[in-house]
Amino acid sequence: MAPWAPRVHSRHRKGIDVSDRHPHDHRPHAHPHDHRPHGSPGPRHRLAHRLAHRLAHLLTPHSHETAEKLDPALESSARGMRALWVSLAVLGATALAQAAVVAVSGSVALLGDTVHNAADALTAVPLGIAFVLGRRAATRRFTYGYGRAEDLAGLVIVLTIAASAAFAGWAAVGRLLEPRPVAQVPVVALAALLGFAGNEWVARYRIRVGREIGSAALVADGLHARTDGFTSLAVLLGAGGSALGWHLADPIVGLAITAAIVLVLRDAAREVFRRVLDAVDPALVDRAERAVRAVPGVRGVGELRLRWIGHRLRAELAVVVDGEATLRQAHAIAVEAEHALLHAVPRLTAALVHADPAPASGEADPHLPLAHHAVA
Repeated sequence: MAPWAPRVHSRHRKGIDVSDRHPHDHRPHAHPHDHRPHGSPGPRHRLAHRLAHRLAHLLTPHSHETAEKLDPALESSARGMRALWVSLAVLGATALAQAAVVAVSGSVALLGDTVHNAADALTAVPLGIAFVLGRRAATRRFTYGYGRAEDLAGLVIVLTIAASAAFAGWAAVGRLLEPRPVAQVPVVALAALLGFAGNEWVARYRIRVGREIGSAALVADGLHARTDGFTSLAVLLGAGGSALGWHLADPIVGLAITAAIVLVLRDAAREVFRRVLDAVDPALVDRAERAVRAVPGVRGVGELRLRWIGHRLRAELAVVVDGEATLRQAHAIAVEAEHALLHAVPRLTAALVHADPAPASGEADPHLPLAHHAVA
């Protein structure tokens, strides 16, 4: 029988001790030497520094060990956390100020906007808890770590948005059935402008930080806040209608804001349930497959799976190698395939690569003993 490697895996599991860790670092240019400028930045110095960098790149062993490197996502996570808490403070203060106006004016349109802003502010709490849990190392019980806490936080956020929509809708329908004038109309208009200003500031802050740390989720959250700002402006329409004596304007605007919250709920629920069901962007799968196929020694790519655990990706795949390759050769190809994946796929932090021998004429399928375990 050809000396193919039946169970050759390349593993990288953050926080878990595995026997076949490989001594290189998947982060681009993440090496234990200092890139900070020293002394005079003249041309000769820069040339010498580049030569030293290349020599160190060739001679310095790389490492996947958590204790031997600083996770570059740590600083990004800290900035993301800071953005969440700053957003909580600003939107929370905005919602409290609007709530005070609601108490004296009785505007259900402003009430809907206040509830929406409060719900948006409170989403920082489960997200912050999830981020803190996600930093904990994997254990013998939670062998994949605690990244799934972010999915649970997503479910809590969806339920919070749903509750805010139900409450805002209930208040608007009640006022529609029993219309009454809105008191303190100028103050309501001022509170609407305050809501717009608070949301717009949060939107700009989240978008800027999200782009700087490469967080698409934070950028999307910023765009969401900007949309919420325009719902705050809608309260002005209700205030204007009330000022003109049209008492139905306020509850109608309240219902419109409820509809806007429902649209946000739909998008949030779709994203969260996709994540819970391990959905990934097909473009990421295509990108991963192209990267692995380009690795020397890989003759084909079999089953390829990606899944999100929190805000990080894991991969499992099989590659086809020469059936005459030795165990060491097959393992080296698997390691290079993993290395290519870690460089090519954003936010991929772990990969398990299995090497299969290329089929030979007359040779039985090496996986045949597993056939009776296959799920129909």
